[in-house]
Amino acid sequence: MALKSLFPILATTAAVALAVPVMAQTTAADTTAAPAANAAKGPNVKSSATGTKGAVATLAMAQDLYTLGMANKDALTVLTAAKLAASVDVKEVERKKETKGDAVADQADGVDAPVDAATMMASAKELAGEDEVLTGLIEDAAAEGSRGRIGGASETLSRLPAGQTDVWEIPFYGDSYAELAVLGDGDANLDVLVTDENGNTICYDVSWSDKIYCDFVPSWNGYFYVTVQNNGGSRNSYYLMTN
Repeated sequence: MALKSLFPILATTAAVALAVPVMAQTTAADTTAAPAANAAKGPNVKSSATGTKGAVATLAMAQDLYTLGMANKDALTVLTAAKLAASVDVKEVERKKETKGDAVADQADGVDAPVDAATMMASAKELAGEDEVLTGLIEDAAAEGSRGRIGGASETLSRLPAGQTDVWEIPFYGDSYAELAVLGDGDANLDVLVTDENGNTICYDVSWSDKIYCDFVPSWNGYFYVTVQNNGGSRNSYYLMTN
């Protein structure tokens, strides 16, 4: 399944019509006035603002390349994915989440987590077979290990049964580039909706995939809600990743 890049839609939706206070502002007066003032501003996103894609985009690309490389049995593509995944230092964090819906009966458990850099490297080595050049490249990459890793990515693992939906509450700062991704294990389709605290759609995707990337720049400090729905027939273990 190919990676799906999501772009701001700026359309109002009632899918997650939640209204909560924004994060703490500079002064007490600001925090009191901010919710009412921001509610009149529409979607919490600057449509003309951009940023430089970072660690989350790198990890999303790694997953996409791995899927492509495995489908084509291409050791070099899988090796590239492994090197990208190994280049990022990821921090595991806890996040606020609510799970809704009834799980589908008699469904498969699926794998426990999406593939990591070590698994990608092992797959590349297997695909390389007796090709000495490729094997040498893979051994060199493995010897490099995690040297020179970049930071800037946080992940939370969720094992979501088919038929159920996760709703995550994620804070982002205003005027700061925000990245998030949902990276599934490939076992089931995941549909994703990202809204601001007023229910305005920021990103969404309902195509057949479980790998979704979304980036935007909020206009003000606020909470965003990431709704992940498992519409497949088995459990999907996915990472929610943010910068």
